Amino acid sequence: MKSTATEDFSFLQALMEAIAYRSIDHLPMILAGYLVTGSLLWFLGGRFWAMIYVALIPFVNWSFGWAPNITLPFAPEFGFNPVTIVTGLVLVVRDFTQQEMKHRVLIAMLIGVGWSFYYASPEIALASAAAFAIAELVDWALFTFTKYRLSTRIMLSSAIAAPIDTTVFLIGAKFLTFPNWLMSIVGKLFGAAVVSAIVRSREPTQNPTQ
Repeated sequence: MKSTATEDFSFLQALMEAIAYRSIDHLPMILAGYLVTGSLLWFLGGRFWAMIYVALIPFVNWSFGWAPNITLPFAPEFGFNPVTIVTGLVLVVRDFTQQEMKHRVLIAMLIGVGWSFYYASPEIALASAAAFAIAELVDWALFTFTKYRLSTRIMLSSAIAAPIDTTVFLIGAKFLTFPNWLMSIVGKLFGAAVVSAIVRSREPTQNPTQ
């Protein structure tokens, strides 16, 4: 029982330190911020996807600070940060968030970027802000004004926004290398293709808008 209690306390302590990333003294303020963020998103129409979207933005930016570069054994010059592979989730989740919040998804984007300034380094947070300000607006416009069905819009918006987002972010974060750039775009488009295929399989087949 003692070991279990100790393990539970250690887990709780680690969780609190992760939430109050910069200092454990910030915990009350951060928890209050979470409550305000969740309440604001709910008021604006955000539900499950909006919460995931806002959480993913600072999480991915924070991950860039600790994830080590991986070098392929058969191509030692081809090193890349593994986080670049999963960043495509942000663009795809953003599309689902717009289904919930409509144009108010831009407010959710700003909230997520705002949290990045606490959980990530200033360089990465600023790079993220610049990337989202450009690429997410492109993504939003395509997703809003095209008349394609959802699965097609997810793929099209990601295909256009991913290179912009990747280039701006990697330049600002000083991670720009060809391997990082290539793996990030491939990862984003692969994620978008998988989600698009899943969504398309569930869409009605009667006279769909392609």
